[in-house]
Amino acid sequence: MTTDSAERTAHAADTLATAPEPVASEREPPSGLIRSTAIVSAATTASRFLGLIREQLFAALLGAGMWADAFVVAFRIPNLLRDLFAEGALSAAFVPTFAKVEKEAGPEEAHALANELVGALLVIVGVLTLLGAIFAEQLVFLLASGFFEVPGKAELTALLARIMMPFLLALSLAAVMMGMLNARRVFGTPALAPAMFNLTAIAVGVALRLAGASDRTAVIGWSIGTLCGGVAQFAVQLPSLRRFGYAFRPRLRALWRDPNLRRIALLMAPATLGLAATEANIFINTQFASQQPGANAWLNYAFRVMYVPIGIFGVAVATVTTTRLARSAAERDLGAMKAGLGQGLSLIGFLALPSMIGLAVLAEPVIRLLYQYGRFTPEDARHTALALAGYALGLFAYSGIKVAAPAFYALNRPRVPLLGSVMAVVANLALNLLLFERIGYLGLAIGTSLGAWLNFSILATAFGRHTRDHRLPRGFFRELAKMFLCAASMGLAVWGALRFCDALLADAGLDHGSFAIKLVRALGGVGVGILVYGLLSHLLRVEMLAQTSDAIRRKLKRGQAR
Repeated sequence: MTTDSAERTAHAADTLATAPEPVASEREPPSGLIRSTAIVSAATTASRFLGLIREQLFAALLGAGMWADAFVVAFRIPNLLRDLFAEGALSAAFVPTFAKVEKEAGPEEAHALANELVGALLVIVGVLTLLGAIFAEQLVFLLASGFFEVPGKAELTALLARIMMPFLLALSLAAVMMGMLNARRVFGTPALAPAMFNLTAIAVGVALRLAGASDRTAVIGWSIGTLCGGVAQFAVQLPSLRRFGYAFRPRLRALWRDPNLRRIALLMAPATLGLAATEANIFINTQFASQQPGANAWLNYAFRVMYVPIGIFGVAVATVTTTRLARSAAERDLGAMKAGLGQGLSLIGFLALPSMIGLAVLAEPVIRLLYQYGRFTPEDARHTALALAGYALGLFAYSGIKVAAPAFYALNRPRVPLLGSVMAVVANLALNLLLFERIGYLGLAIGTSLGAWLNFSILATAFGRHTRDHRLPRGFFRELAKMFLCAASMGLAVWGALRFCDALLADAGLDHGSFAIKLVRALGGVGVGILVYGLLSHLLRVEMLAQTSDAIRRKLKRGQAR
């Protein structure tokens, strides 16, 4: 992201933050969701693409062998806990509670609650960090017992895990800061915060590359850079909060006397399990993949690519929708909740369905463009592309879960996401046992996608029953069907264009390994997909296309009027 675009994003976030509060009974129109989502998407897009640059550096430095496998599993130890606490249960429980306290008791009480939560995290997560460092080798065995069959691999993984364990504490604190900003409808700054993590890692990677670091030095240096990036992600959000009068002052006395803090803790307990499907599946997949050299690295590279669209629109729509659902739940307006969830899922469908099919078709050219440099071989690219195609099957479900699950926490019904998660984990384990011996790591990716679909189906069905007296937006399912038809047709067009391009290249005798050819095959396919999907959506009159276009036009007019 350029300096100018970063400033425009920050300005948009500030404008949103200072906008007047809507009347309680007023329902935000679809264009409001689109505008707010666009702010988060712009910031998250920058972070995700910086993340891809980070992964490219990592692949060039370490490839997909023993060193990459060791880092992936070592980072997974604090990262699994981070996903559960910092970006999952903590956010789901804290945002609605903070918003409720601020509305009823004012900002000072809300800030006091935040500092009490910070104090509790310093104690609880600090202890978890210490235990993780002490028992690192045992955790490696739980995650990847196959590593112990390779001399030195498990010991290296444990060392890297000890270096990165404080990352969990840094990101937990960052999640509290993000929750406060999101509750105030400031979405740009917290969405940009992960970019600081990526920039720090990129700086470290460039330094290691220029220094010609050995494999061991490179992987240890990368682990230290990862920890520093987590600290930066927390610190960059503090200036925005100071403008609201917040001072970072952890409170350690009488923590559990505050009923609001107890409410957060009570919500987090089942919510931790309710949002655990992806993390549990990753845990299971890591253990299976440790039996196949390179598989953990291939799966990790593939999922990082898949997380670009999830981050650009899945997390963005979920962030905005969660705030709206929390406010509607506080007003006990189930109709507004169902309308808000319907709008969120419609926007997810409009963006995720073409991305899901497009990634599956373009997996191989995309992976070759992004990763096939340095120590990352064509064989690694082929394996990673297969994993990406398997993961892409669940893209809509992954994004939909992020939108649907918080609705049940806002309704104080965390058992429903818990049921969905448990069923997804059971399904994933059963599919792994069935598929791994037959198709190896590809079966793990497919099992994860199918488990996500089961989880999302349970959430959608349960929410529909809970709000059966209120209707979804008119034509909701018809619109989703039109979006899928457009996406499927787009996939056929992209596949045909890729085959035609490859035939031309073969006739011309051009090398598929050159950067220019990689760029043409990948970005050309993306361009064809966007053009075909947009044209078909227009011809079939997909409403979300019109709403998105209207929101963009209004934004441009406001910019010209200034």
